Amino acid sequence: MRQVSIAAMAVAGLSILLLVEGRAQEPAGPETDSLQAAAIAAGERIDGLLAEEVFSSPTQGTSEPAPLTSDQVFLRRLTLDLAGRLPTPGEVTAFALDPSADKRWRAAERLLADEAFGRNWARYWRDVIFYRRSNEQALLAARTVEDYLSDEFNSGAGWDEIARSFVEATGDVREQGSTGLIMAQMAETAEVASETSRIFLGVQIQCAQCHDHPTDRWKRQQFHELAAFFPRVALRPVRDGMMRTFEVASRDRGGPGRRPGNRRGALEHHMPDLADPSARGTLMTPTFFLTGAQLETGTSDLDRRTTLADWMTAESNPWFARAFVNRIWAELVGEGFYEPIDDLGPDRSCSAPATMEFLSSEFIASGYNVKWLFAAITASEAYQRESRPRRNPDETPFLANRTQPLRSDQVFDVLTTALGVNPEGQRRGRMAGGYGRGGPRGQFAATFGYDPSDPRDEVAASIPQALLLMNSRMIAGAINAGNPRGMLGRVLQTTSDNEQVVLELYLRCLAREPSNEELAACLVHVRTAPDRGEAFEDILWALLNRTEFVLRH
Repeated sequence: MRQVSIAAMAVAGLSILLLVEGRAQEPAGPETDSLQAAAIAAGERIDGLLAEEVFSSPTQGTSEPAPLTSDQVFLRRLTLDLAGRLPTPGEVTAFALDPSADKRWRAAERLLADEAFGRNWARYWRDVIFYRRSNEQALLAARTVEDYLSDEFNSGAGWDEIARSFVEATGDVREQGSTGLIMAQMAETAEVASETSRIFLGVQIQCAQCHDHPTDRWKRQQFHELAAFFPRVALRPVRDGMMRTFEVASRDRGGPGRRPGNRRGALEHHMPDLADPSARGTLMTPTFFLTGAQLETGTSDLDRRTTLADWMTAESNPWFARAFVNRIWAELVGEGFYEPIDDLGPDRSCSAPATMEFLSSEFIASGYNVKWLFAAITASEAYQRESRPRRNPDETPFLANRTQPLRSDQVFDVLTTALGVNPEGQRRGRMAGGYGRGGPRGQFAATFGYDPSDPRDEVAASIPQALLLMNSRMIAGAINAGNPRGMLGRVLQTTSDNEQVVLELYLRCLAREPSNEELAACLVHVRTAPDRGEAFEDILWALLNRTEFVLRH
C-alpha cells in the first residue's frame, strides 16, 4: 500500500508532531474508555457471529471475506458515514502517520463527538420522513425537523426518546421538530399509522389497509386498529403575522369540522365497509397489532398516542430495536439483515439472525444509545472490509462492504468543502437543508436526492446528475484559477511545485493520493498545456466529475 508522501504532508499544512503529541497528552476519561472497550468487544462479537452463522454455514458454503480496506479508504468511508463530509488533507495525513493500533477506533470516537454527526444523521432521517410525504406543504417542517434531530443526536438522546417525541408531538410545525412525521402525512389517520409502523417498527402494515396482508400475517382489522390511535390528531392552519404555518393539536370534542384524515370530524376510527363505501364502517378499538394490547374507545388523543409510544418502545417489543439496527447496519455495511430495510417482521427472513439478535439486545441494554450502535458497528471487521459491488441474491452476504451512493446533502457538502466555497452564506431559510425551492442545495437535492428507504440497487446515476456536475455555474466559478480568492487560485499562487498541487487536489476531492499513473498523467497534462491555470482547472474539473466523487466505497 502506498503511504502518504512527504510532499502531501507539506501540502496539508499540518504539524503532525504537535497533533500527535497534543492528543497523547489528553488522558482518556473513564466514560471514553468504557465506550471504547464496549464497542471493540461488540465489534469482535459481531465478527465471530457472522463467521459462525454466515461464512461457515452449511447452507451458505465456506466463503472468504474481503480483506480490511486501506487506511485512506477507511478514513474517507468513516468520515462520510458519520459526519457526512470528506476528511481534510490534514486529517488524511495525520491518520496515515499515526502508528497507534487503535487509531481507527479513535477516528470514530472523534467523529461521533463532532457536531457534524448529528447534522448528517438528522438529514438522513429527515429524508426518511419527508420523501413519502402526502403533500408538498409538509416541507414547511423539514428544516425544523433537521435542526431538532441534529440537537437530539448530538446531545446523546436515546432512540426511544426520539421516537416517542414524534408519536406524541403537538405544537407549531415551524417550531417543534417532533411534529414532522404527523406533518409529513398532513395528520391523515391511516397515513400517520402506516408511517409510524414502517419507520419505527420496520413493519409495512399499510399493505393490510384494504385487504389482509398478502405475504405477512397481518389482517386488515389489525391495520385499522392501529389507525385507531390517531383519529383525534388535528392539523390546524395558523397565521403568524405574514407567515403561514400549521399546528399539530389534539381534538377531543366532536363536531362537524373538516380536517385531513377525518373529514366527518369523528373522534373514533372506523374501518371502511368495502361493499358500501358510503357506510360509516366498523368502529375500531385502539389495539397494538404486535401484542394485542388495547385501549378503550373514548380515550383522549394524548393518552392514546402516549400509550402507543410506551408499547412501541418497550424493551419487550424487539421490533423497535431491530428496525433501527437494521437501518443503521445497512447504511454502514451496505446491506441489511432484512431487505428491504423497512420490511421486517416475524414472517420475513433474516440473513444473520444471531448477529441481529445480539446487536438488538445490546442496543436495548445500552438504553437505545445511538452512538453506541455506530461505535460497535464501525469497530467490526464487517464494516472495515474492502467494498465490492452489490452481490447477487444467491451469494453469501456480508463478505465485503458495499459501495453506497452519497445522499444529496453529502454530495453538496463534499463539493463545496473541496472547492472551499459557501454558496449558502449565513442565510438559511425554513425551506433550506436540502428542500429549498431554490438555491444550490435545493438544486442538488432535486437532482441527487433519493429515498433512503429504497433498496440501493434501485438508486441509479442519471444524466441530470452528470450534467449538473459538468455545467453547474457554482462549480464553474469555483474552479476558476484566475480568482485569487478561490481555492485553486490560492493553491497555485502559494505552490509552485506542480506535483504538490496535484496531491492537494486529490486530497481535497477524493481524500487520497493519486496513484503513480494518475500523478504522471496529470503532470504531463500540465507540462503540455499552454496555460498552467487552465491545466489545473481541467484536472480539478475531472476529479469532481469522477464516479468516485459521488460514491462512498
